[in-house]
Amino acid sequence: MKSSSNSGLVYSTDGGRMCPECRRSLLECACRLKAVPMGDGVVHVSRQTKGRGGKSVTLVRGLALDPAALALLGKQLRKACGSGGTVKDGVIEVQGDHCEQIMLELRKHGHHAKRSGG
Repeated sequence: MKSSSNSGLVYSTDGGRMCPECRRSLLECACRLKAVPMGDGVVHVSRQTKGRGGKSVTLVRGLALDPAALALLGKQLRKACGSGGTVKDGVIEVQGDHCEQIMLELRKHGHHAKRSGG
């Protein structure tokens, strides 16, 4: 049996899931802190249906916020639209076509929002 240099601990009963890069538990991972996407100050709001079974999703990209503030803003936007959604990899996803309403809410919060896409 060969020993691979990529092999490592994937799960530990002490800490749960392990980060494949720094080999620490996901709660103590140092890689995630430096992987925070930074925006350019201009927020891009777009609508996407690709890969979602024909259902539209409004995407908000380019926000220069930390993950906690991004999650809070995502919650406020979803509440304003009366819709569900999530925050993934620095992108706020709101279910449905709510581009105009989200742009108004972002302007109320002091962000410069632009419509991108078709």
